[in-house]
Amino acid sequence: MKKLLLIALLALAGLSFLEGPGSWFDSREPAPVEQRLSGQAQIDETLRLIERGGPFPHSQDGTTFHNRERLLPQRPRGYYREYTVETPGLSHRGARRIVTGGDPPEIFYFTDDHYASFRVLEDHR
Repeated sequence: MKKLLLIALLALAGLSFLEGPGSWFDSREPAPVEQRLSGQAQIDETLRLIERGGPFPHSQDGTTFHNRERLLPQRPRGYYREYTVETPGLSHRGARRIVTGGDPPEIFYFTDDHYASFRVLEDHR
């Protein structure tokens, strides 16, 4: 009985491991954003700038995002572009970005931790 319980626990732990981030079962597609994000006004302003084609507040805005972290689906170089989402009170760009995919953009991602994680902005597809 103890062996059977041990085998069952190991099997369960193995499944949890396989279904975690970076596993074979991980689609690498960021989770959609379902609630209002902190700083939604700044996100909305950045989206308006992207829609208008600028002018952008930072020279890096609109440049190629290389997806070095490999957290977004793999696409050809130049598919992704990055844009700064202002953070009130900071004197530098901060960590918040919108990354778009496609030209014109067909998908929008948001990161508030400088590319450590991404969420899909569903209402802008």
